[in-house]
Amino acid sequence: MAPYDRLPPAARVRHAYDRVIDAVPAAPERLWATDGEDDTLYPAVDRPVSRRHRWLRWLVRGVAAGILLLVVAIVWLAITAPLSRSLQPPAPPSITITDADGNPIARRGAIIGARVDAATLPRHVTDAFVAIEDRRFYSHWGVDPRGIARALFHNATTDERNQGASTITQQLAKNAFLDSDRTVGRKLREVMIAFWLEARLSKNEILSRYLSNVYFGDNVYGLTAAAQHYFGRTPQQLSIGQAAMLAGLVKAPSRLAPTSNLDGARRRQVVVVAAMAEAGFITPDQAAAVQPQRVLPARPDALPTGTYFADWVLPEAREVSGEHEGAFGGDVQVRTTLDRRLQRLAEAAVRRSGLRQAQVALVAMHPDGRVVAMVGGKDYRASTFNRATQARRQPGSAFKLFVYLAALRSGMTPDSTVDDSPLDWAGWRPHNDDNRYLGPINLRRAFARSCNVCAARLTQQVGVRSVIRAARDLGISTPIANEATISLGTSQVSLLELTAAYAAVASGEYPVHPHGVTAARERGWLEQFTARPSTIPADVESGMKALLDSSLNRGTGVEAALSVPAWGKTGTTQDGRDALFIGWARDLVVGVWVGNDDNTPNPGLHGGGVPARLWGSFMAQALGVQTRAAQHAAAAATDDTEATGNDSAGALNITGTLEGLGLDVHIGRDGVTLGKDDRRRDDPPPPPARDERRPEDER
Repeated sequence: MAPYDRLPPAARVRHAYDRVIDAVPAAPERLWATDGEDDTLYPAVDRPVSRRHRWLRWLVRGVAAGILLLVVAIVWLAITAPLSRSLQPPAPPSITITDADGNPIARRGAIIGARVDAATLPRHVTDAFVAIEDRRFYSHWGVDPRGIARALFHNATTDERNQGASTITQQLAKNAFLDSDRTVGRKLREVMIAFWLEARLSKNEILSRYLSNVYFGDNVYGLTAAAQHYFGRTPQQLSIGQAAMLAGLVKAPSRLAPTSNLDGARRRQVVVVAAMAEAGFITPDQAAAVQPQRVLPARPDALPTGTYFADWVLPEAREVSGEHEGAFGGDVQVRTTLDRRLQRLAEAAVRRSGLRQAQVALVAMHPDGRVVAMVGGKDYRASTFNRATQARRQPGSAFKLFVYLAALRSGMTPDSTVDDSPLDWAGWRPHNDDNRYLGPINLRRAFARSCNVCAARLTQQVGVRSVIRAARDLGISTPIANEATISLGTSQVSLLELTAAYAAVASGEYPVHPHGVTAARERGWLEQFTARPSTIPADVESGMKALLDSSLNRGTGVEAALSVPAWGKTGTTQDGRDALFIGWARDLVVGVWVGNDDNTPNPGLHGGGVPARLWGSFMAQALGVQTRAAQHAAAAATDDTEATGNDSAGALNITGTLEGLGLDVHIGRDGVTLGKDDRRRDDPPPPPARDERRPEDER
C-alpha cells in the first residue's frame, strides 16, 4: 500500500474515515478529515449508526406505520361498517298490502321479528345459542383462536363435513355487513369487522343484535319472529327444548326448518341439548328431561304473494312506507286504493267474457286517478304478465280522443263540419270501415261513426304536433310517431295510461296520475311547482263529453250503453289484433282491452263487441244499474205481460239471455227470475251491430 502522504486527497479521506470507524464507535455528529498538506479539516460523512441503533430506528418506523394503518382501518370501518347497520335485518321486511278498507290482499318479503334484548331473555335461551355456536363467546375478542385451531385439526384429520370456526361476532359481521362469498378477502374483512364490533359494543349488545337478525328458515328472520312462527309464543316463553331447536336451525335453516323437516330439526335439537349439558349450562337431569319438540303446522299462506294489482303497486307502496330507509322489525302495512268489491266484480266479468285463447285486461279508477280494480289477464297463476300496465299495444280508434281534443282546442265545436270524402295525404289513403263516405258531416257524427277519414283530415288541419301535444297533456308518456297515421292509433300505449287520459276528460283536469296507494308521496318543491294540474276549458270539456256521449249511445259503442248517462269510445286495430273500450259513468272510469299476447289476428273482434259488452257488464254491477239491453228486455217483457191480460198471464213464458251478464231471464206469472246461462262460455258473441274493423291501411 502506498504511503499515506502519497495518496490522493479522496483516498486520504476514505482512509481517515475507516480508521475512525474502527477506533471510535461513538463518534461526533460529523467527522472531519484532512488532506495531509496544511492540516485543514474538511467535513467527511454523516455519523455512522450502530446495528443496535439501526434496529431501533426500523422498530420506530414499523410502529408508526402500524398506527397509521390502524387509523386508516378505523376510518374505513366507520364509513363502510357503521354500527347502525348491525341493527338492520339482512333482508327487507315483509310488506302487507291492504285494500281501501284495510283488509290484507297480498304480502311480499321476509318476516322480520322485533328486536330482542339478550339481557331480558331466559338464561337457557341465550345459553342454547352460545353452547352450539360460540362456547367461548364471553371470553374471546371477536375471533376464537382455539376454535380456529380445533376446526383446522378436525378438517385436516377427518373426512367428515368441515367444521366452521366463526364466532357469534363474526356471524353478526357477515350477516350485517358482508355477502356470502367464500373468499379470503371476505374472511379478512369479517375478522376486522368482528374486532371493530367487539371494541365498540358490549357482549350483550352483540348477542342481542345477532339474535335479532339471524335467519331461521321459512323466510323468518330474528328470534321473535321464529318463536312466533314455529311455536306461537314469545322468546321469553320458550322452553329449553324449544330454544335448543331454534338454536340448531342456525346451522342450516333452509334444510332444517321444522315445518318441512321436523325429524332433522329434532336431531339437531338433541345435539344442542348435549352441547348445553357439556358446557355446564344445564344439568344432566335437565338434559334428559327435554322431549322432542312439536311445532305449529305449516299454514298455507292465506295471502298471495302477488296479484296483478299488488305487483303494480308494490314499488309505490315500498316508497311510501319508507322501507327503503331501513325500517326494522314487524310487518309493514300499506293501505291501497283497491276496492275489494269492485275487484271481485272485475274478475267475475273477465271470467264471463267467454274468451278462448285471447287475453283480456281491465283497469278501473276514479277520475282523480285512484285505481280501484285491476285485472291483467285471465289467470295470474298461468301468467303474471300484467297486460293492463306492462303491455304496449296500439289503441286504434280510442286514440281519436286526442285528435278531436286538438280540434276542439283549435276552436272547432261538435257541430263543426269535416269532409268525409276520400283523402290522399302525401300518398297515404285512409279508408272508412264500411267504405262509405258521407261528405260534409259534423264532428259529433264523425266521432260516433269512428270515421277514419275524418280523423285523418282533422289531423291534417290542426297538425300532427297538436295531436301529440294533446296526448302528452293527458298523460301519454310512450313514444308517439311524428306522422299522420297516429290519428288512427298506430302508436303503442298502455291500457293504464290510456284509461287515465279518459279520466282527465271526466274530471276536467289533466294530467291524471294513476296511483294505488292512499298515502300521498312527499314531493319536492320543484315537483310541487311544476306538477300542478291544468284545467280543461269549459267549452272544450263539454264538447269532448258531447262527442263521447254520441259514440257510446248512438255510435260504435252502443253495446256498452247503460241506463244512466255514460261516455266512452271504442278502439280496434287491423285484423282485430287489439280491441278496446274505454269510458266512464258517474265516478268510475274503466278501460278494457282484448287481444292475443303474440299480436296475432282475431277475425271478427272489434271494440264494439266483446270489450264493450264486458265493460257494460262490469259497470252495471259496479254501479247497481242496468245495461240498456237488459233495460229494454225488461221493458218489453212488462209490456207483453200487460197486453195479455190477467187470464192469459199464466200462459206467458218468455225466456231470453241478458248479453254480457251470462244470465237467463224467465218471465212468468210469478215475476222475473234469473238463471245461469246454459250457453257455453266459449261460444262467440253475437254479431255486432256495427263492424269497426280497421282497414288494411291502419298499421
